[in-house]
Amino acid sequence: MELRRTQNLIYQKDALDKKNRQELVDFLEGLFPLWEMRYSKSNPPPADDQQRRLLRPVYWLGNWQFACLNYYHPPKGINHRCVEAEPFPPVLQNLVENIENQVHQEFSPRDIPRNWHLNTCLVNYYGSQKMNGKWIDMARVGEHKDFEPGPVASVSLGEKALFQFVRSQGRDRSQKSEVVLQQWLEDSSLQIFGGDKFKKQLFHRVQRVEDKGQKTFKIKVEDFQTRRINLTFRYVPDEHIQSYQEFPSQLREDIRPYIETLAQHSKYFQNLLTDSTK
Repeated sequence: MELRRTQNLIYQKDALDKKNRQELVDFLEGLFPLWEMRYSKSNPPPADDQQRRLLRPVYWLGNWQFACLNYYHPPKGINHRCVEAEPFPPVLQNLVENIENQVHQEFSPRDIPRNWHLNTCLVNYYGSQKMNGKWIDMARVGEHKDFEPGPVASVSLGEKALFQFVRSQGRDRSQKSEVVLQQWLEDSSLQIFGGDKFKKQLFHRVQRVEDKGQKTFKIKVEDFQTRRINLTFRYVPDEHIQSYQEFPSQLREDIRPYIETLAQHSKYFQNLLTDSTK
């Protein structure tokens, strides 16, 4: 097992053995990911943007941050951002516990918030979408920051991805962002990063995903071929995670179509809709 360390950055190759990897793939292939729209009636696009779909299907566990509500972004963007969602399944619980133990062993206490624990997981499905009879590569993520406090853990499956930390030029698209550090994230690998440098000062992005035709997944998304799956584990303070019923009516209206779609295959979301009508 290869382990590379930089201050506040860990990369562990072959973090999953074959048995755990297969159990995780079986679970992920049983999910029904969503295509989400970026904006909604309550959160319209800014003047220089337009309504659009995310580049890839997603699924959230622990709590769901719907794109159309805007993502969790303290200090102001904390309320009505994180909807209670399905708990981590057993296949993830041991993995999460091991990651948390590693963080407490390897990271400085000053970089681990009080009560920090990994309670939300974003599952990103990277691949190609069939559009007008042609397959279009959508396997990338633009530069951004994860604003949830504390270290972030990333588990990769499938084709390897070029992950970069960059100094961003913001909206000045005439200037390219400076790549500070990059790493190929390989199948069954684990990456953990935290601290001010990697969480606050730098942005990160997935520049591209290899397409060797060797690894694909049986994902229940029409006209989409998945060659990489990434699970990103983060921490949202428990007091900022709310039930669907606690959201204002206009925000419930924005996300109800997604909830109804999820409820077609999830007992958890079926019960959530039932409870919301009582």
